[in-house]
Amino acid sequence: MSQTEDTTASLSNQHPPLRGGLEGLPVQHSSPRGDLEGLPVQHSSPRGSWEEHGHYTLRQLNQLVRDAVSDALPDEYWVEAELSECREHGGHCYMELIEKDSRSNTPVARASAKCWRQTWQMVRPYFERATGQPLRAGLKVLLRVYPQFHEAYGFSWIVTDIDPTYTLGDMARRRQEIIRQLKEEGVFDLQRELTVPMFAQRIAVISAATAAGFGDFSRQLADNEYGFRFTVTLFPAIMQGEQVEASVVSALNSIYDRIHDFDVVCILRGGGATADLSGFDTLALAENVAQFPLPIITGIGHERDESILDMVSNTRVKTPTAAAAFLIDHLRQVLERLTTAQQRINMAAAQRIAGDKARLSHLSTLIATLPQRLLSDNRHRIDLLQRRMPIAIERQLTAQKHRIDQLSLKLQGFDPQLLLTRGYSITLLNGKALRDPRQVKPGDIIETRIEKGTIQSIVK
Repeated sequence: MSQTEDTTASLSNQHPPLRGGLEGLPVQHSSPRGDLEGLPVQHSSPRGSWEEHGHYTLRQLNQLVRDAVSDALPDEYWVEAELSECREHGGHCYMELIEKDSRSNTPVARASAKCWRQTWQMVRPYFERATGQPLRAGLKVLLRVYPQFHEAYGFSWIVTDIDPTYTLGDMARRRQEIIRQLKEEGVFDLQRELTVPMFAQRIAVISAATAAGFGDFSRQLADNEYGFRFTVTLFPAIMQGEQVEASVVSALNSIYDRIHDFDVVCILRGGGATADLSGFDTLALAENVAQFPLPIITGIGHERDESILDMVSNTRVKTPTAAAAFLIDHLRQVLERLTTAQQRINMAAAQRIAGDKARLSHLSTLIATLPQRLLSDNRHRIDLLQRRMPIAIERQLTAQKHRIDQLSLKLQGFDPQLLLTRGYSITLLNGKALRDPRQVKPGDIIETRIEKGTIQSIVK
């Protein structure tokens, strides 16, 4: 199989018909090929020049290439590629297609593609309705194309249809990859751990300066029915297109430099086209928002789906006016809590004052009668003491006399004379009681006392 045949086989993998797409519309090759600034397509054979002169002109050689491409690739083919550039001019769309190596991310194939006005007017709104964003650089797309080689303009693929479901699948895969990475980094839920301050009145706003949504937001805060005062500081940013990420991150950095001047941050988008919201689904923007130290409220007007920016923010509302309503309602709830607390404090204070007044009144009555009562009580106690004192003295004297009698009896029990009357005797040596025979020696005079006298003896 030749290289041209191999290319034709690889491209001819037919994609299933698209529901709601351009499948079934007649493919008009003559109109696009004749739309290249009105240049006629020359079909005359260049071989006569070779026979006459032995060489081709550049145009003749390019005609040979055109015919070879047309003969080798006569059909339309579905091709998947990434857009490295996409621009609209004169009603036509000009694209640069690229394929990257899955491991090194380096380009391995490039090609130009064009979508002519008649086709572009049909496929663009269909793609934007299906995907919620316009075609832009960085998107992966599935295009139905046929080849075209023009002698003056070279080779390009002519786009006849676009399959938005392929792009939606790739976008969903990218979103899931970003969410997974944010969770692995541990930052996905950081914003929801923050609490909106009770008095959130100093608001930093990231929005386009001329956006209608920002004007509605500011007016709703200024004209709130409760008379709350809010200070709104705008940090202008691009809120649509490929520059959303860099612009919003720059605004967040500016707010961070004045972090103590604000209570919350609102990222608002309103008044523009509702299709291009892809700028809010990037990893760098999500990381910056998730790790920002102030609570972030998003109101980017995306009611159908939730962007990654919404997922990582502290509070997500649908529109800028809903963000203003949230801030007003938050302050209203704070006011209600303060009012309830004030009522409870007033009630508790009133009850305390009433109780203290009652106690003071009672004490006043007691103080007025207290001296007389004290005097009467003391007189009564003195009378009682006077009546009880003689009896108490008599009882004390009787008790002490009884104790003395008992002590006398005990003392009498210790009298030595009582022992002598019982037949005992006491032997003395030099006037001291003799307890041990070894205390005497021969010749000592000892004295023995008995009941009726004493006896002296000499020790032999």
